[in-house]
Amino acid sequence: MLSPSHAFGQSAETLAEQMLRNKGYRILEKNLRIAGGELDLIAKDHGILVFVEVKARRGTQFGGAPYAISTHKQQQIIKLASCYLSQRGLSNQDCRFDVILVVGTDKHLPQVTHIEQAFEVSSSSWQW
Repeated sequence: MLSPSHAFGQSAETLAEQMLRNKGYRILEKNLRIAGGELDLIAKDHGILVFVEVKARRGTQFGGAPYAISTHKQQQIIKLASCYLSQRGLSNQDCRFDVILVVGTDKHLPQVTHIEQAFEVSSSSWQW
């Protein structure tokens, strides 16, 4: 049985996936465990490989979901994406990093926000 916080997180990821599918994205991977971490969603959008981090918060205290993507978290996502690309031999693949923010609970209709290209990656950040 899932803990309430784990169930909440899974619910947010399901909402995020549905939003992306409705926008025409093709979902390639969900909750991919790689290199000691996890990528929430990997999708294709018009030929671009999109690594999507889903952040869910029950409310807006402490700044809510937007403040959950720290520089450290960004670096972790970049490292995991680098491993994914390397393992699949995708050295010339256009990529971007999106964030989907889910704020609210089942009792209150959650607000879902998609931030395309939420952060930039310098060429020195890619770890082949």
